Amino acid sequence: MEGQKLLINGKRLKETLEKFAEFGKTENNGVTRLSLSEEDRLARHYLRNCCEKLGLTVTYDDLGNMYATLEGTEGGPPIVMGSHLDSVKRGGRFDGVLGVAAGLEVVRTLVENDIKPRYPITIVNFTNEEGARFEPSMMASGILSGKFDKEIMFEKKDVNGTTFGEALKAIGYDGDEKERLKEGRAFLELHIEQGPILEQESISVGIVGCVVGMVCYEWTIKGEADHAGTTPMAMRKDALFTANDIITAIREQLGNLDAELVYTMGRMTVHPNIHTVIPDSVIFSLEARHKDPAVMAKVEDIIRNVGKSFDQQDCQVGIKKLWGRDTVMFDEQLCGTLEKAAQTLGISSKQMVSGAGHDAQFIASYIPTAMVFVPSENGKSHTEVERTSWEECENGVNVLLEAVMELQSI
Repeated sequence: MEGQKLLINGKRLKETLEKFAEFGKTENNGVTRLSLSEEDRLARHYLRNCCEKLGLTVTYDDLGNMYATLEGTEGGPPIVMGSHLDSVKRGGRFDGVLGVAAGLEVVRTLVENDIKPRYPITIVNFTNEEGARFEPSMMASGILSGKFDKEIMFEKKDVNGTTFGEALKAIGYDGDEKERLKEGRAFLELHIEQGPILEQESISVGIVGCVVGMVCYEWTIKGEADHAGTTPMAMRKDALFTANDIITAIREQLGNLDAELVYTMGRMTVHPNIHTVIPDSVIFSLEARHKDPAVMAKVEDIIRNVGKSFDQQDCQVGIKKLWGRDTVMFDEQLCGTLEKAAQTLGISSKQMVSGAGHDAQFIASYIPTAMVFVPSENGKSHTEVERTSWEECENGVNVLLEAVMELQSI
């Protein structure tokens, strides 16, 4: 197989993606396909039919993860490709599903060219990556990798009180634990970038070296509620003013730390939230992300020191770490294979990191893993205007195909 340069059928890939987009299509040409919903069931059924027509063996495990396998001449652990079919509410047509369609198109290309792979190739659809219906995100891959407890996850409820376990059984995809993905020669996930870098630099694919580490903190500021018109400024204990001062201090210090550091105060609750009353309580979130553990350690030092410097000045300041994750490095050899594949095909590429979480970061704990990004127009994702050009989708899948061919020759 070495040296062969197969190319996928771009027209067929487009048709496949457009067909998936029908399941949960919104008025503005987006997708709402929440995990284990009827729309998800229909998308799963379509994937299963496509795979069975190719003669693949289709199974699903006790978490609802779907696997479709093309047998290899030598057997052994498979080369695995895939992502997820679920979406957020009013999301886009490419997030997640592109990775599943990519695996399908790679296998279709091999089958139609009568190429018998040396090692099995498995297409995977992970359950509940988004966490939009049942929190947390990346639930099923988290259970597979031992990060989450199955019994706890199966009791997670949606807004209507339905548990994950009940919803899984309702759509008929509650399979057997013995079918779980336990090993693999490699796991490759193609995904849209969900950011602006590739488009901004006019590069077709990103070779993802890691998923960056992150921390999430919650700040609580306690002041005193008083009349907004009768309390002199010098006598106030205004929780919102203190919160504002803290945010300014954090921005100044984190902003000077490292150019690649990103941080967000994305949620704020002000009490009593009445324009005639001085706020007595403010709660806000702060998350930060960076690939270097040393930088993340400095971030946490800054958070603690800023909290100490403001506590008891006018208000009481409390800080609680909600959660964090370490940077997950992907397999260097696999990343090199993907980079070589892009070079072989004359497709521009660059090494980059992922600021967003993906199933790949959990699978990387027990299977050699790498990711490929393709550009997102205007960096938009998790929105109905999310779009990646059909040409760039095709480029990404061709890189995946070339990499799989290389891995089959090893």
